[in-house]
This record gives sequence, structure tokens and C-alpha cells, in this order.
Amino acid sequence: MALRTIRLQGDEILGKACREVKEITLRTQILIEDMLETMYENEGVGLAAPQVGILKRIVVIDVGDGPIVMINPRILSSDGTQTGGEACLSLPGKAGQVTRPNHVVAAAFDRNMQEFTIEGEELLARAICHELDHLEGHMYTELVEGDVYDVECEEE
Repeated sequence: MALRTIRLQGDEILGKACREVKEITLRTQILIEDMLETMYENEGVGLAAPQVGILKRIVVIDVGDGPIVMINPRILSSDGTQTGGEACLSLPGKAGQVTRPNHVVAAAFDRNMQEFTIEGEELLARAICHELDHLEGHMYTELVEGDVYDVECEEE
């Protein structure tokens, strides 16, 4: 496994839509492991393949309950709303208030190309929506209500 360089807002690859994954190859498995390692190293809760320069429909998420790998994900339904601070590894040190669904149901394939559905509320719902936006070439900053603001980093 290796850490990947996270692309920052303004990088043209972040504005492009991703292509579907047709099969799982060794390169795809390595990409998934690298994405997880990169997400954890940067203390994120999610990471999409375009954020590491790969235009494939793959996201990884971990809101504290263990890693979720989603290949070719799509949202099936959503309801409710939540408004809260949202940040992104592609725009470090910044955040903004974004309204998202409070509940989502999504379908995807796992790393063995087995289809599954996942239901998420609150932070998981926010993370799913945020990461799937990346796959369509969108960043949360397009949805910010008000201004993007600086986030204070805590010293350890």
C-alpha cells in the first residue's frame, strides 16, 4: 500500500465525471487499499478516486464503524434534511455549511463486485452524498450556504 497525493480544488481532474468500473483488477484492488490508507493518514471520513487522480467510480468511507468500499455507487432514495459544517481533503483547512439529505439509501458493488445496498443517516448520509458528488465532478463548495471558512486545527 502507498499514500496517494490528494488533488486540491482547482485541479481540473476534480471537475470531471468518472467512468464505471467494469471489473476488479489487481490495480483496482491496490487503488482501493491506497485510497483507504490515504484517507486514514489524512484523518478524513471519505475519499473518492478522482481526489487521487483516478477517474473511476470508486469511493471509500469510514465514519467510525469500519471501512466501506463503494464501486459504481448510486443513490436510490433520500429524505429529510440536515445542515452542518462540511469539509474536504481536497480543500484542507476550510469548511462550509451545507444542507444534505439526513437519510440515504445507496447501491454499489463491493471490492468483489458483489452488489449491496447501504442505508445511512446523519454523518454517513452526508459522507455518501459528498463522495458521490466527486464522482460527477462536483465539490461541496458548490453547495455552501454563505462563505467557506477557515477551520482551526487542533494541536496534539
